[in-house]
Amino acid sequence: MVNRARGRLRYRGGLCVNCLAPNATDGLCQGCREDLPANRWHCHTCALPLPFASAGQRCGECLRNPPPFVRSIAPWRYQFPVDRMISRYKYHGQTAFARPLLRLFCAQLDELMADSPTPDVIIPAPMDGQRQRRRGFNQAEDIAREAGRATGVPVNTDLVLRTRAVNTQRGLSRRERMANLAGVFSARTDIPARVAIVDDVVTTGATTRQLARVLREAGAQEIQVWALARTP
Repeated sequence: MVNRARGRLRYRGGLCVNCLAPNATDGLCQGCREDLPANRWHCHTCALPLPFASAGQRCGECLRNPPPFVRSIAPWRYQFPVDRMISRYKYHGQTAFARPLLRLFCAQLDELMADSPTPDVIIPAPMDGQRQRRRGFNQAEDIAREAGRATGVPVNTDLVLRTRAVNTQRGLSRRERMANLAGVFSARTDIPARVAIVDDVVTTGATTRQLARVLREAGAQEIQVWALARTP
């Protein structure tokens, strides 16, 4: 019944996209807003959720094998209800589920960026052309444009291109994802010094590592990763 009601009511103002409460602000009621799984303790470099605060806030993988980016911003863990909200948007084009996260993310960016230099450019993770045509949009580009409006940082979708299609990353291990993405990105040579890569979810970090490596080789000196959520 809730699902049927959501289908009829999701575009009416004031309704929570998760529980249909009538007192929502920007798509979420206060209860559902408080239930969003904040990524409170996390690795400073890759945003991997940590079980407790620790000195330096670096995960073991980033200590052993430092990635080519300096920090990651991902305010939520990819758990209920954030995982469901992103999936409804990403795979079904239901923008009402993404809008609350985008607005909250952009509202928090100034605070989240307080101890980092402002990027010169925002680059959304590029999507394979065939997949984007089938889906109708690139969710990373949508997030990047909202972040650009909030921060005043320009967004550029032409600095990095996908050179070929790849098999889906879902269900693959980190090693398999890295192999799957080998050589898939190509960057121009006029890359600004400070770059923010934007994606919807960071899973194993394979995509962001490959993107950041290509950008570093093309001249970027300081790279951040911005995403809505990070998988535990």
